Amino acid sequence: MSWGLRGPVALRHTILFVALLSALEAPCASAEALWEKFSGENAFMHVKRLVELGPRPAGSAALETSRAYITEQLKSFGWNVSRQTFSAKTPRGIVTFANLIATFRSPDRSVSPSFLLCSHYDTKMFDTFSFVGANDGGSSTGLLIEMARVLAMQPALAAKTELVFFDGEEAFENFTETDGLYGSRHFADELRNSKQAKLFRGGMLFDMVGDKSLTVTLPPASPAILAGSLFSAAAALKLREHFTYFDRDITDDHTPLNAVGIPVIDIIDFDFPAWHTAGDKLDQLSADSLQIVGRVALYALAHSELK
Repeated sequence: MSWGLRGPVALRHTILFVALLSALEAPCASAEALWEKFSGENAFMHVKRLVELGPRPAGSAALETSRAYITEQLKSFGWNVSRQTFSAKTPRGIVTFANLIATFRSPDRSVSPSFLLCSHYDTKMFDTFSFVGANDGGSSTGLLIEMARVLAMQPALAAKTELVFFDGEEAFENFTETDGLYGSRHFADELRNSKQAKLFRGGMLFDMVGDKSLTVTLPPASPAILAGSLFSAAAALKLREHFTYFDRDITDDHTPLNAVGIPVIDIIDFDFPAWHTAGDKLDQLSADSLQIVGRVALYALAHSELK
């Protein structure tokens, strides 16, 4: 991800916060307390498994091993997993990428996914040091795997979501319109070209969510209703102090999705001193932080976004 003046496009509509609070007061009975099933320890274990593989940049053997691990875990929870493979020109030549897309069959087969839950699973390539990306690439992937386990406990709820693990989020050199966000740009382009973007009414992107001194810093241009839902969920769980706004916009995998008309919020802790350094290791992470983000997101999903 990158910070700067570029950010998600503004939504054309806003919803009164009072109405949002009213909706949050009435939980979805079938998913009541589902968020309490989220285990930060489980999520941390997945991060540890990925970090043990070492650097995992796009096109590497380690990333292919990561794909196999993610796929194995999701299938064990009952998710159907497919690969969206494509090649793209990069500053280091043509690279083949693969997004992982997971769906859960509706119990009555009448429900299709309408909400995206996303993470990138690659790590940035550095020639001068070993970058294992425990937080940047690892934490959000571990969190989304654990969310998949928990959502599978409520098949009717899981069927409303589509999980997407993006390849190639990291730029090979510097973030530009053509370097970085390879997976999310391709995914968004496919939705636009097939006219399927309208099927998704929103989404959550997770990135760098394991910092042991957690402060989630939402981009200031975040979709209003999604930000309100998240803040309200955090307040309801008495975790509001961990969520705020960043002081400038952030370019991340949510950016191409917002550009094709899908309001996606970037749930990210960008106040992370070890970002893109050799210090981004497991000792910078906390299972408690992963649990905070996972439970708040699931609370918002159960009470509002998937109600």
